Amino acid sequence: MASPILQMQSITKTFPGVKALQDVTLSVQRGEIHAICGENGAGKSTLMKVLSGVYPHGTYDGTILFEGEEMRFSSINDSEEKGIVIIHQELALVPYLSVAENIFLGNEQRRGAFIDWNHTNAEAAKLLARVGLDENPTTPVGQLGVGKQQLIEIAKALSKEVRLLILDEPTAALNDDDSEHLLGLLRHLKEQGVTSIIISHKLNEIAEIADSTTIIRDGQSIKTLDMVADEVTQDRIISLMVGRDLEHRYPEHVSKVGAEILRIEDWTVHHPTQPERVIVDRANLEVKAGEIVGIAGLMGAGRTELAMSIFGRSYGSRISGKVFLHGKEIQTRTVSEAIAHGLAYTTEDRKHYGLNLIQDIKTNIAAASLRKFASGAGFVNGNEEIKVAEEYRRDMNIRTPNVLAQVGKLSGGNQQKVVLSKWIHTDPEVLILDEPTRGIDVGAKYEIYTIINRLADAGKAVIVISSELPELLGICDRIYTLSAGRITGQLPKEQATQESLMALMTKEREQV
Repeated sequence: MASPILQMQSITKTFPGVKALQDVTLSVQRGEIHAICGENGAGKSTLMKVLSGVYPHGTYDGTILFEGEEMRFSSINDSEEKGIVIIHQELALVPYLSVAENIFLGNEQRRGAFIDWNHTNAEAAKLLARVGLDENPTTPVGQLGVGKQQLIEIAKALSKEVRLLILDEPTAALNDDDSEHLLGLLRHLKEQGVTSIIISHKLNEIAEIADSTTIIRDGQSIKTLDMVADEVTQDRIISLMVGRDLEHRYPEHVSKVGAEILRIEDWTVHHPTQPERVIVDRANLEVKAGEIVGIAGLMGAGRTELAMSIFGRSYGSRISGKVFLHGKEIQTRTVSEAIAHGLAYTTEDRKHYGLNLIQDIKTNIAAASLRKFASGAGFVNGNEEIKVAEEYRRDMNIRTPNVLAQVGKLSGGNQQKVVLSKWIHTDPEVLILDEPTRGIDVGAKYEIYTIINRLADAGKAVIVISSELPELLGICDRIYTLSAGRITGQLPKEQATQESLMALMTKEREQV
């Protein structure tokens, strides 16, 4: 057997009060696609930051061998010089610079003292062709979607003559087509001799693409599986990740559905900058007390746009239609008005719109209901903020020592629990949850599902928007389908299947 390209031996990394990695061992064979799995906070990203020099030599214990030579990286530049390139989950591109400028940022193509722009654009075009992206190198990156930006990051890595490519949750924000293209590209790079490490929560993708998978749990390496020889199943990976068997991916739940709480009639939304474009077309839906209702649709169907337009007209222009709460028409012209009527909306993009990442937990939980914390003098009562946040920390099982911890340093699952806490404290009657489990692991997902069930049991009307049909089938009582902005059907859970939902999601004209 050939010697591995990478060996990480007895890696231990400690932060103040927290041991993030404990004696972790990782071995990656040359030319393979190696997956790393683990729950949020297990230490996966920390391990890769140790490898790439983000955490320099001397700040951790253990040994890194690359191509048989011990590495002592002081910075990410050192690892890139050896051909180790990491692409983080949060893409490091400058939106106002061109594709070519981003690809060669820090590695400018010079002729003497000046940048040779003709050569830069020509070389960028060659790299774009290698990753299968047909874009003009002079296009500003900010004009491109996330899927294309991910490919530009890989093109940037190829410009550095990458030998080991590390991708942290590369498909978390991609649709199915972009994800499939990216996985195909990794296979193509493998044929060219590039070794890849992929961190992902999407076990179906890991089963499809990985040659080996290493499981990390609570900062320790548990086991490395040969995905072919070991006949690995998703259930086995999950069991190793969480340290216990999950007999069911979704908690059992018996709904007690009551009277109608929310009803939307003939809801129409136009594009915010192109008013002639109809994004949501005469949508009608209702949700009852104690009911969990799903909204399914392909990318671009209008799911998020529907939710945001209902919640204080946060999206769209020329909005028309009616919103009823307990049978009485209400106005939701602003976010404040929507909150006052008992509506809450958790965004699909918690890092940009759901949380203030540089603030602590207590401040984020209080953000949507500051009036509840106001003292008689008009100031925010900090002690009350701490008291309430501590209650949610315990009740929601937010894994952190105290509520003064910075939200940006929490794992994705714990961040999502903070978002839910913030909106639950507004005491809403209707919760709209947009991709509530995106980017979090199976163990944390189970906890989120349990919280959703508790909200329904408390008599709330819950709407769940999700790109994962198994998730909707696993937790919802009823599912609406959207296609090209129109509601094309609704099915109770007893009648819904992935096939029946997909048929309605691809239906174009008829509206229920």
